[in-house]
Amino acid sequence: MKFFLPVLILSSVTVVAQSKKELIAKTQQLNAEVETLKKQVEELKKPQTADLSNPHKKASYSLGILISKNLMMQGADSLDYESLVYGVRDVFKGDSLQLKPEDAAMFVQVYMQQAMEAKIEKAKATGLAFLAENKTKPGVTETASGLQYKIITSGTGKKPTANDQVTVHYAGKLLDGTSFDSSIERGEPATFGVTEVIAGWTEALQLMREGDKWVLYLPSELAYGDQGAGGRFHHTLF
Repeated sequence: MKFFLPVLILSSVTVVAQSKKELIAKTQQLNAEVETLKKQVEELKKPQTADLSNPHKKASYSLGILISKNLMMQGADSLDYESLVYGVRDVFKGDSLQLKPEDAAMFVQVYMQQAMEAKIEKAKATGLAFLAENKTKPGVTETASGLQYKIITSGTGKKPTANDQVTVHYAGKLLDGTSFDSSIERGEPATFGVTEVIAGWTEALQLMREGDKWVLYLPSELAYGDQGAGGRFHHTLF
């Protein structure tokens, strides 16, 4: 046994030395990977912009904008961005799809309908709460239809009838103050028939006199209702 002891000790030392060498190498490799990840994270933190250097890339980016805008107007603004990108990538790369296209279409139809209904109910509740408080404010008048208005400037001219045409300056805004249409911004008043506009406006025009300046608060029932207009304004207060 004494003959073999030095050999056993030498063998043990060799194994320890190799293990230490492997550990150092592994540590160095991990450190290098960590540094690489740090650099990647820093790159991700930088503002990302699309490369529009040629028509192909510009057309691709433009299509992305149009598709996204269309999805948002249909109530899909709550979609998970990363999952959406995975779906696009899998189709374009020809990878195995996690859902059959027909199943995906059916699921999306149900999801979009539910998302739109939830959005409409939220807008409806917000609008009703606003109107309930707004009608108690000084200077605000509410008609039997639910139209609310506030007189800013009183004119002395005639009141238009349903058969008349009117020339007006107007600014259409959402409840949050977002402007969606404005003849003032265009620098040119609009001319149209009294009955050629949304119901709330038709009613208000026949209450106004030439020279009047009013603020109208239109419930969705007197504007575009649940259906909206152009994919927008579903049950929205104006």
